[in-house]
Amino acid sequence: MRAALHRTAVAAADHVMAACDQGTGVVLASTDVDGKTNEITRFQPLLDQIGDLRDTVITVDALHCQRDHVAYLAERGAHWILTVKANQPNLHTQLASLSWRAVPDATRHDDRGHGRREIRTCKILTISTGIDFPHAAQAIQVRRRRRRLDEPKRFTIETVYAITDLQVHQAKPDQLAAWIGHWSIENRLHWVRDVTYDEDRSQIRTGTGPQVMAALRNAAIGALRLAGVTNIAAASRHHARDSSRTLALLGIT
Repeated sequence: MRAALHRTAVAAADHVMAACDQGTGVVLASTDVDGKTNEITRFQPLLDQIGDLRDTVITVDALHCQRDHVAYLAERGAHWILTVKANQPNLHTQLASLSWRAVPDATRHDDRGHGRREIRTCKILTISTGIDFPHAAQAIQVRRRRRRLDEPKRFTIETVYAITDLQVHQAKPDQLAAWIGHWSIENRLHWVRDVTYDEDRSQIRTGTGPQVMAALRNAAIGALRLAGVTNIAAASRHHARDSSRTLALLGIT
């Protein structure tokens, strides 16, 4: 929350980390990340707030590709999909060196929108040896080829790797392709808070005010999502025009 930092302060701005349900877009838990630590140390306290994680699938960004996290999730009975990037250079090299050329595409999606076309393919490989990471059962390669519709001869290619403890019989290729990348929380939560609610320009700074407002934004988004709302901006305007609509949304009469 960038503007929550006092103009004369030298510390980092307030930082809140959230756990979001991909299916509903509802925030299940959140925690502060103060200037003395980082997101890695707050991973377990965040998920400790959620009661039962058995047989759930936890997806996180590359920062949380950590062995301690995997051990914690195993104790909680949860599965995981971890994106692997440069912060784990040896593991990334091992994944990139697998025999991907011999592996057929498990899924292929061709999407058009926002003035561009993206072809996304996903390959999945069962891991038997050669990957130095506990409980890893499958490796995933996602390739995204993008081009602007007004520049058909120019395109970019991005390759992303991931690992999961899910066995072949536990998740279909389409499911893995949908879960990998940690995009749901970016699109359904962070983008709404940053753009629709303009969180980064909120100048509430006193005490725990910034964290309280972040929690209220999460609660508002969650209530609207559970009501079936897809356009948060339009729904916010609709409820702002009549306070009785907000009370009805919350089940208050």
